[in-house]
Amino acid sequence: MGLEKEKSETSVIMDEDEFNRSIEPILGKKPKVYSEVLDRDPKDINLHLKIGFEDIIAEPISTHSFDRVWIGSHAVFELVKYVFYRILTTFLAIPMAFIAGIVFGILSCIHIWVVMPMIQGCMMTLPSTHVIWTSLMDMFIGPFFFSIGRCLSSINVKTVQN
Repeated sequence: MGLEKEKSETSVIMDEDEFNRSIEPILGKKPKVYSEVLDRDPKDINLHLKIGFEDIIAEPISTHSFDRVWIGSHAVFELVKYVFYRILTTFLAIPMAFIAGIVFGILSCIHIWVVMPMIQGCMMTLPSTHVIWTSLMDMFIGPFFFSIGRCLSSINVKTVQN
């Protein structure tokens, strides 16, 4: 045809909900193939243990090993760390969890049934103990030191330099 100087625009106006409804039968819903990894340290208790290869082995700019050696050592470090962690947790996790459960169960029981009642008992007797202690101080210790202060107040000390 010839030279066309006019530009034609074509657009479809469709809101997002209508678009999603129209394309849903085409795509279909696929189930998730993988499950999301749960954060097993949500309170960052072991933040100091998040150590990488660069935190342990670092080469300054002036001294570098061969690239393949660096990559290989990095791979070996990560692999050995991963494998040994898995092996050790396989053998130690259940016994250590059992021991920790016993220890914390005993500590909780002692704290709830022994320590807190003793502390509450002390807190209940403290006001009366305070009254008795204050009375003893006012009756015996206060007058005693007041008398000693009166007796020693008449002493004058003069220093003479030769």
